[in-house]
Amino acid sequence: MAMSISWEQEIQEQFSEEIIHVDQATREKLSKDYYWYSPVLNRQLEHIKAADAIVTPRNETEVAEILAFGYRHHIPVTVRGAGTGNYGQAVPMQGGIVLDLSRMDDIVEIGPGFARLQCGVRLGVIDKKAREAGQEIRIYPSTYVKATVGGFVSGGSGGIGSITHGNLWDGNVLEAVIYTMEEKPQRLVVSGPDLFNYIHNYGTTGILTEVTIPLSPRTEWAQAIVQFDTLEQAMLFGEELAQEAAVLKRLVAPMEWPIPSYFVPFAKVIQAGKAAVMLEFAEISLPLVEQLASRFGGHIGHFIAANQYRKTIGVSDFTWNHTTLWAMKTDASMTYLQAGFKLESYMEQIRELKAKFGDEMYLHFEWVRSAGLLTPTALPVVRFQSEERLYEIISYCESIGVRIFDPHTWVLDHGGRGEVNSMELKKRVNDPRGLLNPGKIIVEM
Repeated sequence: MAMSISWEQEIQEQFSEEIIHVDQATREKLSKDYYWYSPVLNRQLEHIKAADAIVTPRNETEVAEILAFGYRHHIPVTVRGAGTGNYGQAVPMQGGIVLDLSRMDDIVEIGPGFARLQCGVRLGVIDKKAREAGQEIRIYPSTYVKATVGGFVSGGSGGIGSITHGNLWDGNVLEAVIYTMEEKPQRLVVSGPDLFNYIHNYGTTGILTEVTIPLSPRTEWAQAIVQFDTLEQAMLFGEELAQEAAVLKRLVAPMEWPIPSYFVPFAKVIQAGKAAVMLEFAEISLPLVEQLASRFGGHIGHFIAANQYRKTIGVSDFTWNHTTLWAMKTDASMTYLQAGFKLESYMEQIRELKAKFGDEMYLHFEWVRSAGLLTPTALPVVRFQSEERLYEIISYCESIGVRIFDPHTWVLDHGGRGEVNSMELKKRVNDPRGLLNPGKIIVEM
């Protein structure tokens, strides 16, 4: 009687050695992401066993074949883009296969107002190509140089550009190609409301292989650091600028001192003790921006002209979660939260937090539009002392109406995703054996 072979051996025999990687170094490297931003996740995930195999498919056919193989053998499959996510999205909690889609990086089509892309296209690459064609992408994370479009759609939410265009589910995904994990994986072309089940899903409800995103007309973006004596002045200026329809903008990010002191490359232009607002706006609006800054007691301390856009270190490299990264480089005890403040009472909420926590929490805001509504969102930098203390801070924030989207969990239901009921239903249909990135969404199968 022939001896049975392991699935690890079978997968190497069935598929090209060019796409199957079982060496320890590759398995270790591609079984991690940027979860170390969170000391909680770092403790919980750093000893998680690596995937048993890494697969780097070159096309949709190979994706479907791997999913069918995994289904047949009851093997978990965890999808990965560039691995720049912060919540352990790409960590294989139960081993199995990591499906690294970064090789699928063809720009299928750039048309008027849209780009159709394979999931592995890096956001920096598509923005460059779109700008050459007189267009540009609408929103992107601060990790856009490395991040893939599929990873952003599946693992992100918003970013630079969200001040104008909102989050991913605010019309910033037009269509997606999704593969189910069944005996014969289906190729679904999804658009409209059903996209909600595949945005920020960590690959739990299906594998995204192609995505169509909207493009906007190319704008000549200037960048500036506007400085103020107080965070209150910086916030009020930010709100006014965010509301000002005459100024096209990509970024309005106020932050209190000493956060700007962490930005070493800008050390010569940042004034000690000052709150700062990091801006990206249409260069034609410079006089109006200067006028608004002056009205709130501020001035432009540093300016990068549009002809230097992408040619030098940019202001956006110090915003969104890159702000946290610069803080952590300066002080390894720092971590962060993700928070939603109330437009009608954010100054009162700020005062309460500063009175309660002082230098245990430094405030960093990103003005965005969410579902069309202007919202003061924040990624406060927090001095980590213990998990217990961190959740005391979270509890107090919520007690004063500051909504926390917990970045210290890998479970979609517990973090920033909000309502997941329809996703749970979709997972049961598309992933009947519960093999897609198990542990990231709690579903009774």
